Amino acid sequence: MQRESDWCEHCAFRMRCCRASLLLCLTLLLHSGEAKVLTEAQSGPLYRVLGAPLSISCTVSGLASDNTQKEFEFRVTKPTQPTFEINIISTSDESFGYAIYNQRVASKEITLKHVSPNSVLFEIQSLQKGDEGDFECAVINTESAYDGTYNAKTIVKVIDNSLSVSSPVSTPLSYNEGDALTLTCQASSNTIQHTHLSLAWHLHKDGEDDARPIISLDRDFTLSPGPTFEGRYRAGLITLDKMGEATYRLHMARLELSDQGRIYCRAQEWIQDPDRSWYTITQKDAEETTLHVKAREVVPDTSSLVVRISTQQTTLQEGQELSLSCNVDAHNLEKRFLSVAWLRGSVELARIGPAGILSVGPEYSGREKGGELRATRIRDTDYRLRLQPVRTEDQGEYFCRAWLQDRGQDGAFTAGEAQTSSPQLVSISASESGLSVEMQHNVSVDEDDRLKLTCKVDGVKGQLSVTWERQSTSTTLFENIISLSQEGVMEIEGEFASRRVRAARPATDTFTLELDEVTPSDSGIYQCSVSEWKTNSKTHSQSKTSTVTVSPIESSVKLISRNTLVTVGENVKLMCRVQGPRVPTTLSWSLQHEDSTTDNILTLKWNGDISWSGDQHVYQLEVENKAMEVTHSLLINGASPREAGKYQCQASAFIQNAHKKPRPSNPVAVMVHYPVSKLSLTSSPTLTRNINSDIEIKCSVISEPFASSRYAVTWQHQQRGENKTIVSSDREALITFGTQVEPSDRQRISMRRSKGPSFELTIRQAQISDGGLYTCEVVEWLQEPRGNWYELPPESKITELNLIEPEKNLSIVKDELELNVSRSKDFTIPCHITDQSSGESEFQVTWFWQKEPGIQKRPIFVAYRNATLQDMLGTGHQLRFGHPVPNQFSLTVSKSAPENSGLYFCEVEEWLPSLSHGWRKVAVETSGYLTVNVFTEGEGAFEPQCKSGTWIGILVPLVICSLLVISLLVLKICRTNASGGKNSGESLWAESHPLNTKPSAED
Repeated sequence: MQRESDWCEHCAFRMRCCRASLLLCLTLLLHSGEAKVLTEAQSGPLYRVLGAPLSISCTVSGLASDNTQKEFEFRVTKPTQPTFEINIISTSDESFGYAIYNQRVASKEITLKHVSPNSVLFEIQSLQKGDEGDFECAVINTESAYDGTYNAKTIVKVIDNSLSVSSPVSTPLSYNEGDALTLTCQASSNTIQHTHLSLAWHLHKDGEDDARPIISLDRDFTLSPGPTFEGRYRAGLITLDKMGEATYRLHMARLELSDQGRIYCRAQEWIQDPDRSWYTITQKDAEETTLHVKAREVVPDTSSLVVRISTQQTTLQEGQELSLSCNVDAHNLEKRFLSVAWLRGSVELARIGPAGILSVGPEYSGREKGGELRATRIRDTDYRLRLQPVRTEDQGEYFCRAWLQDRGQDGAFTAGEAQTSSPQLVSISASESGLSVEMQHNVSVDEDDRLKLTCKVDGVKGQLSVTWERQSTSTTLFENIISLSQEGVMEIEGEFASRRVRAARPATDTFTLELDEVTPSDSGIYQCSVSEWKTNSKTHSQSKTSTVTVSPIESSVKLISRNTLVTVGENVKLMCRVQGPRVPTTLSWSLQHEDSTTDNILTLKWNGDISWSGDQHVYQLEVENKAMEVTHSLLINGASPREAGKYQCQASAFIQNAHKKPRPSNPVAVMVHYPVSKLSLTSSPTLTRNINSDIEIKCSVISEPFASSRYAVTWQHQQRGENKTIVSSDREALITFGTQVEPSDRQRISMRRSKGPSFELTIRQAQISDGGLYTCEVVEWLQEPRGNWYELPPESKITELNLIEPEKNLSIVKDELELNVSRSKDFTIPCHITDQSSGESEFQVTWFWQKEPGIQKRPIFVAYRNATLQDMLGTGHQLRFGHPVPNQFSLTVSKSAPENSGLYFCEVEEWLPSLSHGWRKVAVETSGYLTVNVFTEGEGAFEPQCKSGTWIGILVPLVICSLLVISLLVLKICRTNASGGKNSGESLWAESHPLNTKPSAED
């Protein structure tokens, strides 16, 4: 249910809408013409998968000020409540959203951020099914009138993920190097909306974080090989075919050792939004297949290697195509690795390596980039090189060279002996075009000046294009700078895209290259390549080179520092020395952080004004003037990691009311490190304690703390290889238990701090499971000068806790005795303790009776350790408790009756004091049996001494006793029959007398 406040907000919003509508109507009546304000949101409907992110852009135009930041609001109307709008988020009001969205907004799962003053981006990180609906973006109007559209809607549909991807092979595969591999992958989707699928095969090698793409088929059915598989794809050794509606087959004709790893296919489902852009709604990977590739033995056989070169046309005109075929014959060539190269004289044009990768010689690299040179492997034995358009300088003798390659266990190739073909002579005559190119041979320019090169052409008959290239002093390859097509389209290449570079054709026969603010690194050989075109086909090409030298200008700004490696809180002084004549100078300081972001600290202008961009409390500036030098010193007070990075000063002379080009200094890196931890701990390495006792483990800091030191402590318990966090305390002394600690254990475990500081872990009523290794890990926190806290490396100490069962030294008399007693006589049941575990012991004594062995025992009397006595019978029998001396107890039965006959024994419990739970029971012992026979009057009663004497003395009484027993049994049977089978006397254990409850241990 919605909160009452949400309904109030909704009603208030409705009232605002009514007032806004009324104002809008009045405005439309007062003003004529078209509306000015237009609010636009991303067009819908947008179909997104459950759990995927959602983003909606919203822009407003036509308001009075384009530079003032506008405030936006987002609401949603759901299909179940089409008339109710729910507030989600606002850029100006944090309490704008209704309750159902507040938590997601607070956790940044839903955000609304400004992209520009007039546009925002609304994002939901993970869509829920309930998010489906009409999303409305509204701009808050701060002007006095309404003129236009102030809101826009986008429909969002949340669909289920129906993409299915599987691979029928999941078990490991083993192949030999050079074998063929074929894998299939099933990918399909049941999404109702119109979607496209793309599929890619990936190889994840051991030790690499990211998988390498092998080959992919995009949503428009375009095949693209991965960067490391491009050569084999071009050679036709890797293919990806779609078979039927849902099957994609990968075929690798020749496996290499580098193909070993885990192969899997990945499918992506794409949907086209109403703005015609494609969006990935879901992605799934099939199960990986482990591929093992074994190295094969290659037996070099260079003697049978035969290389031939041929061409269909040996006489060409400038502009035509030269096609050179290279045929290699060798035994079992399809299982070998081969390299093939083409040469003109001693100059190598191109080479195809053993992995099928093409490399081009430095003199022809520019022509390969321009599409003039192409080389391919047709089959195992045939290779072809094409060069078009040819130039007159391309004529001469061509060779084809080949050599076998052996691959080692490490994947590296070893070249065998090369075999070279016989020469093939190619003649190239100049065409009718007569195209020629002229260029200045040597050019010198100063640093920071503009380089301008001119390329003159002659004999032009068709359309021309030009490509400017540079060969730096550190490489032999030409790299493209800029090109100008025959239609006049300019294209800048590589690193020069960020430079101020221009190519122009100021006249029909002239091409120019201009490069501003050159540096010494721009020195090198520049080449102007001009091509002639006819009917979209390149017919002729000519090129010329020019050597460019950029002379450096000695810098007059130098930055130094005496201390660049400092500890947090120390001061740093950077000195920027500006040498040269005394002229007005503007100097600025900047700091480049590790993430490459740059902060401007301050600018000291030529007239003495200072503009600060950094924290004035951190930095200070000093200036020292000399005759030919000014030293600007930047002081960093109490450096912190935020002040670490590369510092640079930059000086700009102010002459004739204008600043000259700034001169930057060398960068100086300032490194701020944390202090070395001095933390040292002490604790007992081993503790041995009894179970059920209270245990205290102490861990103390014995090192000298820093001024701002605070400590975070974590206690961990390791037992049987399992390590878990018990309790921890952060630097603010907030204590939290580990997630694996049971609620019952949290009542037994506590932690506290004491002076020192010391950290004490207390375990009450220790159990066997509490034994093991206890680690006290302490982290020392220090405070930076800016107030931020940082932690030093942790220190730890381990205490081994051994828990043992306490020795049970309790012992009582266990002699077996027999006692014959006459009726109405008293008899005593002794209970004597002969040994005990502690002088602090207290005892609880319980006497038991049972009719005969095997019959249930019954308690008859208890003497509790707190001197409380309890008659467990309550039948009126007289029981007297005796405790004449320590450790000796007795129970006397008065006026005995025959039903008192039976077995008697006592049970002693030993109790010791416990700090946490009062008293605890540590031992239980049971005495021997006392067999008591109670006889009626007239029957003989024998004392225990009747068991002693000689055999003759025993035999006579035994006969007499047997006759008496028989007589008693007959008499008892007669009495039983006379009374209907019931005892006439009261039973000692009558069920009508329930047992009293035993007092608790606390009594």
